[in-house]
Amino acid sequence: MSHPNSSAAAASSVLSEAAQQTYPESALYVLATPIGNVCDVTLRALHVLTIADAVACEDTRNTSHLLTRYGISQTLIAAHEHNEREAADKIIARLQQGQRIALVSDAGTPAVSDPGARIVEAVRAAGLRVVPLPGPSAAVAALSASGFVNDAFRFIGFLPNKSRQREHALQKLAADTATLVFYEAPHRIVETVDALLQAFGPERHVVLGRELTKLFETVHRCPLAEAPAWLAEDSNRQRGEFVVLVEGAAAAGDDDNAEAERVLRILLEELPLKQAAGLAAQITGQKKNALYERALQIKDAG
Repeated sequence: MSHPNSSAAAASSVLSEAAQQTYPESALYVLATPIGNVCDVTLRALHVLTIADAVACEDTRNTSHLLTRYGISQTLIAAHEHNEREAADKIIARLQQGQRIALVSDAGTPAVSDPGARIVEAVRAAGLRVVPLPGPSAAVAALSASGFVNDAFRFIGFLPNKSRQREHALQKLAADTATLVFYEAPHRIVETVDALLQAFGPERHVVLGRELTKLFETVHRCPLAEAPAWLAEDSNRQRGEFVVLVEGAAAAGDDDNAEAERVLRILLEELPLKQAAGLAAQITGQKKNALYERALQIKDAG
């Protein structure tokens, strides 16, 4: 077991190494901050936060509090979803003067289901440099603890608020074999899990990750059929920000897919879309949701 002093010395040594690296001027540094645990910041991020000429942030109060925890005082520029274009103009003007600007969100990696993408796009369009500083990500943290053995995942982020739009979005994902990654707020988690159950069926596994890296962190995996009851058992399980992972659809054999496609196309010539998909599912044994989505694609292409 290492002594605390030796760990501190090692961190100090690496921080010194970070200071010796090259940090170009006229560059936007897209910088990941902790998603909960303040200790998860990287040493390179800390150094850039100290040498930046300003920090563009989603909420100046939150970022000011975070920087104070690290003993850093900085000029802050408000850059949130309601003023991204205006903020981009201010940032570009500063960059063109040779400044370094750090871009952060309230938590995690900017521009990934968070403000920042429009700013990055504008900075690139202006011919200026963008430097990513990787670090905490709620999606990747949840995936690493899920136990899903799948090399592919698809990041969806937040689903639509309206139930019909949400249902349509989930239908389009029903046949996807990648692990699906969603973000969700506490006041919507129950209805979202109900919608996932309706769209994907009871057998697929789901992982509910809440308050990741924080004191009351929970990572719970179960079949979708059991998820509503698990949430209902304890009201505390419905609190906090969520990452929800859904197991990807089972990949059918090529021969099975070809036969299902043939049957579906025949039925679509004579029957309404929903009825054709349902009957094709009964005939071929394929999942109705996946066939319905394929039927939509065939109709759109036709």
